Amino acid sequence: MNLSPYFGAYGGRFVSELLMPALLELEAAWADAALDPAFNAELADLLRHYAGRPTPLYHARAMSRTVGCNVFLKREDLLHGGAHKTNNTLGQVLLAKRMGKKRLVAETGAGQHGVATAMVGALLGLPVTVFMGAKDVARQQPNVLRMQLFGAEVRPVEAGSASLKDAINDAMRHWTEHVEDTFYVFGTAAGPHPYPRMVRAFQRVIGDEARVQIQAATGRLPDCAVACVGGGSNAIGLFAAFLDDPSVALVGVEAGGRGTGAGEHGATLTAGTPGIIHGMRSVLLQNDDGQVQEAHSISAGLDYPSVGPEHAHLRDIGRVQYASATDDEALAALQLLARTEGILPALESSHAIAWVLAQAGRWRPTDSVLINLSGRGDKDLAHVGQALGGGQ
Repeated sequence: MNLSPYFGAYGGRFVSELLMPALLELEAAWADAALDPAFNAELADLLRHYAGRPTPLYHARAMSRTVGCNVFLKREDLLHGGAHKTNNTLGQVLLAKRMGKKRLVAETGAGQHGVATAMVGALLGLPVTVFMGAKDVARQQPNVLRMQLFGAEVRPVEAGSASLKDAINDAMRHWTEHVEDTFYVFGTAAGPHPYPRMVRAFQRVIGDEARVQIQAATGRLPDCAVACVGGGSNAIGLFAAFLDDPSVALVGVEAGGRGTGAGEHGATLTAGTPGIIHGMRSVLLQNDDGQVQEAHSISAGLDYPSVGPEHAHLRDIGRVQYASATDDEALAALQLLARTEGILPALESSHAIAWVLAQAGRWRPTDSVLINLSGRGDKDLAHVGQALGGGQ
């Protein structure tokens, strides 16, 4: 089991002295649990009978005709809770119980991680406090209500851009003040070590399942695997199963916002530079003085000015190609999938779909492309309706 805090030049533990003991305790507890057959058996049982794994692999025939090759969707939108986040929260909250923690704290952007934490907290009997940017509270009301129905306290964050970055800031401050009895359920493959490796381990089930499923469907590995990237947990969960297969091209699709000329900062791995944020060294959007620049996306889950450290490393070594899709492209992709496949994807996942649609004609008819459909779009309905002018 690899417990290195770094992925090449990225990663580490850049936190206050108050948090170092908690992170060391967490690292030791996770290392012990990962080798415990009883812990793994309990997690596997909950993933199967509570969360609904394995999720299906769906051959999207209409989209395949549009793109010109076989397109397969890994249906994480069908997981209990509506997104891949449940894989991670089940693992972390089981670990919190094992460590004897009494409370859970989490951050959320689009609300899916908050919902998953609230849901599993209710299941396992631990109270939950979720920090959520005030802007995201306004645009993700269905998920706010879900969290509250599961018994979680949702704390709107007004500071800064009132989005995911600021929710993480407040959640980490709260954890620092309550570190003895509180477990921080970090929502993505970012933050201080051991979170990037631990979240990757809990999300790898996506790629491991998809690898077996696509070989059963086609007789071979995919030619390309694609996922959206915000912090990057759904993408690294998919990519982890194919990193050692050079025949499989890997593509992470970030949010391009309203596109060039809109006065916005670009996708992190395209426009960002190395720096320190949220306890890690990674690539982030920052000005010449090192001040974090605000990201923009129609998708609350991709509205983050940095990315997990492993993605920064995979970019540097050339193993993964990182691209971007604009708000309009994501909206168009969402509508296409809804109207031709009867599937309503999350705005986050729609960025990955948009990139594949833009590559129409690139692949041979016998090639296969695997897309991680990381979540469902129910949470985005009001926001999508507003963006489309209330019609459509």
